[in-house]
Amino acid sequence: MFGAWRHRRGCQRGSQASIPPTEPRPETCRFLADVPPGTCCRIRRYRGRGPVRQRLLDLGFVPSATVCVIRKATLGDPIELLVADTFVTLRKDEAAQIEVDPQ
Repeated sequence: MFGAWRHRRGCQRGSQASIPPTEPRPETCRFLADVPPGTCCRIRRYRGRGPVRQRLLDLGFVPSATVCVIRKATLGDPIELLVADTFVTLRKDEAAQIEVDPQ
C-alpha cells in the first residue's frame, strides 16, 4: 500500500516522504496567544471555523481591528484583551487561531 505511494513520490524504500514547504509567513506576523501583555496589535485574519469563529467576529475580532493584550494568567490561559472599548477574555487555544500584525 505505502510502497506504491513512495514510488510515485520519488522516495527510496525506508526513507521518509518529502514534505512540500508551506507558504512562508512574513516575519511580523504572529498569533494573538504569543503577544506579550501591554502590547497592541492589528488582527490580520482568523483561522477558526464554526460557532466560536462567529461569536468572536460578533465581539469585534474582525480583520484590521486593533486589539490590546491587557494581561495573561500565570500559565498564559486565559488572556484578557481590549477590543473596541470592550474587555474580552479568551482561552489560549482560541487566541492561537488569530493571526496578528504588531503595530
